[in-house]
Amino acid sequence: MAITEAPPPQGERREADGARRRQSASSLVLTMLLLLVVVAQGPIRRVLAAPAMESWMTVFVAVVVQALPFLVLGVVLSAAIAVFVPASFFARALPKRPALAVPAAGVAGAVLPGCECASVPVAGALVRRGVTPAAALAFLLSAPAINPIVLTATAVAFPREPRMVVARFVASLVVACAMGWLWHRLGRTDWLRPPARPSAEGLGKGAAFWASVRHDVMHAGGFLVVGAMVAATLKAVVPAGWLRAAADQPVVSVLVLAVLAVLLSICSEADAFVAASLSQFSLTARLAFLVVGPMIDLKLFAMQTATFGRGFALRFAPATFALALVVAALTGAVLL
Repeated sequence: MAITEAPPPQGERREADGARRRQSASSLVLTMLLLLVVVAQGPIRRVLAAPAMESWMTVFVAVVVQALPFLVLGVVLSAAIAVFVPASFFARALPKRPALAVPAAGVAGAVLPGCECASVPVAGALVRRGVTPAAALAFLLSAPAINPIVLTATAVAFPREPRMVVARFVASLVVACAMGWLWHRLGRTDWLRPPARPSAEGLGKGAAFWASVRHDVMHAGGFLVVGAMVAATLKAVVPAGWLRAAADQPVVSVLVLAVLAVLLSICSEADAFVAASLSQFSLTARLAFLVVGPMIDLKLFAMQTATFGRGFALRFAPATFALALVVAALTGAVLL
């Protein structure tokens, strides 16, 4: 007796047809884009050869190349935390009281050898694993600024100013803990919305790990590229003469370098060398550059939006900027 296979359910057929149509549409768009590039290659070459465009490309590539290795490090750590570390570990490792868990997480940020691109996905994983958001946010802010690689780079960039290393460590840790405590007091649960994770049900630990890595690289990587494009655009259009004029005003210079840190979006492993090159500015102004940059810049704002939601980023980023600016100025006045 011949056995006939039952046709797939109508819903499955519609879903398969939709997937095929989307794939065909994507292929068509890609083909048309490639044809457009081939046809317009002459004008594209002329545009790319312009000095402003060369500057834009240099900044864009520099931001992405600096950040991407640490973004990969962050998503690998994030996936490892999500898959291999039991939730009970964090309950044992951190104090149960959020007020004490915040400084503990802030100090723990010193052990992550990465920049802000690594700390964002790790902080997201901590929240998903049950760590109080206040402690995870303290870790997010402190890790890029007080880890050994960043402090060593700062010491190398400022060989005659060892006080800069101390000032950066103190100011960054104070801001991280203060923002954690502020979130604990005033933050609301509905402001913090980590994105949904791919289901790992039925997968082994290895398969779940790589599924999480792929998800985070695609999710956060796109926002990193957007942030780098905006930073490169601003870098290409801001006249250099504005910086020279601002350096002559002590109060204005602190604000200008804090804003510049946000716009340039430099990786925290490299920002000390950029700050050292801005020798026309005071040490306090350059400290503001070093404290603000690892905590909030364009690419970091985009990544925070991707990881925790737009409502969170729109509240957290301005508060972090204002507090980091004030703490950096006060720390510079006392230590520098």
